[in-house]
Amino acid sequence: MKVLVTGASGFLGLAVCRRLAARGDTVHTLHRRSHPELDALGLTQHLADIRHPAAVRAAVGACEAVVHCAAKAGAYGPARDYREINVDGTRNVLDACARSGARLVHLSSPSVVHDGRDLEGVDESVPYARRYPAAYPRSKALAEQLVLAATGTVPVVALRPHLIWGPGDPHFLPRLAANRHRLWLLGPTDKIIDTVYVDNAADACLLALDRLRPGSPLCGRTYFIAQGEPCGFGTWVNALLGAAGLPPVRRRLPVVPAKLAAALMERGCGPARALGLRVEPPLTRFLVEQASTAHWFDLSAARRDLGYRPRVSMAEGLTRLTAHLTEADP
Repeated sequence: MKVLVTGASGFLGLAVCRRLAARGDTVHTLHRRSHPELDALGLTQHLADIRHPAAVRAAVGACEAVVHCAAKAGAYGPARDYREINVDGTRNVLDACARSGARLVHLSSPSVVHDGRDLEGVDESVPYARRYPAAYPRSKALAEQLVLAATGTVPVVALRPHLIWGPGDPHFLPRLAANRHRLWLLGPTDKIIDTVYVDNAADACLLALDRLRPGSPLCGRTYFIAQGEPCGFGTWVNALLGAAGLPPVRRRLPVVPAKLAAALMERGCGPARALGLRVEPPLTRFLVEQASTAHWFDLSAARRDLGYRPRVSMAEGLTRLTAHLTEADP
């Protein structure tokens, strides 16, 4: 199969490329900057911005299928950036797929249905949130709706992997480690969440890719992807810190003061943003909601339609993460 992976230099995109290359697929990539591991894999790299339609069309045109991982992540930032990359960039990929006949596996996020309340064992029938505390989940919801609306033109499926972690994670563990002296857990007790180890998320992408065809039951569907091992939010945070040899977080802060503090911090960054400075507050309303509510999911649909079974357990994933960090910093 000839497959294009957008955002291939990112955390999940790189894992998908490894999987595709290992099984012998012809892999093209679309990303802005060269990456040494992609160079070593010998893939065909298209160094371009997802926001440029002509560049996207050129990359997609050579392929039968696309795994669309490219996105701007994060809990804070200019809404324009999220819209241009996550929404307009996805529209460019869709248009290119429609022109070339390629099928599309789109990487979305469970945050598109998170409205600030607990999500406990919900399935894909849960509706989109009515309001979003940050530009990231809003843009991902708009992008996912674009993708699903194109089902009649392009064979598409949307995956919603939740809180991806593992060796090479550029988001959660680095941020936790950098802020470890000022971390607090929110609320009197832990809320239950589920997460997904990066290799399991990559496996889900390949399972969807192999089963997606015109007229397939997957077309126009969304699927939650996670470990299937719900645990307390603090348990997960402390497990990541433990893998890095760092002490656990034990201090707790009530949720209401945390929300007020986050709103004030975001407001305080307003003048800097107006001047074009990329300043991020240490706490945001989106982070508070994610850390103080339950979000775990019924994976029955992914198991049934994709054949999804997480191969790497949380315990094994933490062992691998510890080994990776030990090798990186002997």
